[in-house]
Amino acid sequence: MSRGISDLAVLLASLEPMLVEGQFVYATVPADMLADALALQPIGLFFEAEGLTLILPREAAETAGLAASAPLRCITITVHSSLEAVGMTAAMATALTKEGISANVVAAYYHDHIFVPTADADRAIDAIRALSASAT
Repeated sequence: MSRGISDLAVLLASLEPMLVEGQFVYATVPADMLADALALQPIGLFFEAEGLTLILPREAAETAGLAASAPLRCITITVHSSLEAVGMTAAMATALTKEGISANVVAAYYHDHIFVPTADADRAIDAIRALSASAT
């Protein structure tokens, strides 16, 4: 199993953002509802003191009748970044901040995923591409 790239210059030059199909929302359920929550096929989950946070397709949350965040688009950064890499998240957040775009970043083993408001998805892709182009 590869550990991913940790060199910031290489990472930034290789960002290659990909817009994932569909819309997603954040929702929360009590932690003891994990089995029910997994049936909703979340793409992410996190246990917090207040409950289980789910990131799931908008349709799944609506069908389950869950109160949820505004719809978001997911941008996957296709470069395999190391979990020990320093600065990539900050650089992307700074680029999106300059464009006035809210971003929720989830780091997984192979890739980072950025959830942005649906209306800002194309501008966010452009901002990340511009960041990557300026790093080359």
